[in-house]
Amino acid sequence: MATAKKARLLKLATFNINNVNRRLPNLLGWLSTAKPDVVCLQELKAAQNAFPEAAIKTAGYEAVWRGQRTWNGVAILSRRGLPLVTRIELPGAAEDNQARYIEAAVSGVLVACLYLPNGNPQPGPKFDYKLAWFRRLNRHARKLLRSGAPVVLAGDFNVAPTALDIYPTRSWDKDALVQPESRAAYARLIKQGWTDALRKLHPDQRIYTFWHYLRKRWQRDAGLRLDHILLSPNLAEGLRAAGVDRGVRVLPGASDHAPVWVVFKVP
Repeated sequence: MATAKKARLLKLATFNINNVNRRLPNLLGWLSTAKPDVVCLQELKAAQNAFPEAAIKTAGYEAVWRGQRTWNGVAILSRRGLPLVTRIELPGAAEDNQARYIEAAVSGVLVACLYLPNGNPQPGPKFDYKLAWFRRLNRHARKLLRSGAPVVLAGDFNVAPTALDIYPTRSWDKDALVQPESRAAYARLIKQGWTDALRKLHPDQRIYTFWHYLRKRWQRDAGLRLDHILLSPNLAEGLRAAGVDRGVRVLPGASDHAPVWVVFKVP
């Protein structure tokens, strides 16, 4: 008599680390306790040769990354073997050298780690760049969906999709994170067929992933949900759990973001 195949679960997280070397103790502590299988990191703020590969490997994770000094840089960590890189840039603009996208196959899943432009101040060139980058992302995401592969889009999207994703306030009304154009671009992405994992399991809850350092916004829980994990339909049907590790945000020297995680069945 044949035995039923046991479901293989994967825990994947995304974390805007806001300087991977400065926050390395926090990152390693979280990896040790949370034990995600795959992690997408953004805002490394480290050149390619300054990424702390040795420390992360000692923690049990293989890594691929695209470094960049100052504000950018993205990485994918895995304790399920070395990720197989398929892309190190978002297609559609050969002249764009900002390190905001890396894509790799990990444990039977195609993982896209992204750091979407902030877009401030708006209106202006930075907001135009944000919307252009979003259009490129949407075009590429549609192709990934059509491939039929199990795909995850994870990262800091720099958009609070709805009023439920930001604390009740008018102080952010002119910010690029909440502009109608930013929200419409995210809505178009979801409409392709992606599942916003956190919102799927917590449809009516105010959940935040980012709290600005200023004006005691953490202490007041005055946050925004900017970090998202989107699942292709063949992964969404196996979604088991999703949450935010808020405790990481309160640690000394913390990033202004907290990790977001999901658990799903791998087809």
